[in-house]
Amino acid sequence: MSEHPIELLLVEDNPRDAELTLLAFQDMKFANRVHLARDGEEALEFVFATGRYAGRDVYSSPRVVLLDLKLPKVDGLEVLRRIRADPRTRTLPVVVL
Repeated sequence: MSEHPIELLLVEDNPRDAELTLLAFQDMKFANRVHLARDGEEALEFVFATGRYAGRDVYSSPRVVLLDLKLPKVDGLEVLRRIRADPRTRTLPVVVL
């Protein structure tokens, strides 16, 4: 298990929306770690520890995912479908933006 697990995965391709969301967390003094994925492909690689995130412990998944539906490469509905299809991530809470 990771020493500093990611608590929240933000999946957002719009830089301005991502910045506003991160600033809102900062203003709320959200102390948990947030990882930003900028497209659906990156989100899936992060969640399932593949590609650029190979070697990351897949069992130290984020506690919640904030997911934009309109994403490049892999759309948000497909990301959600793959998360729900895998027994390791089936119960991972996903909030659709």
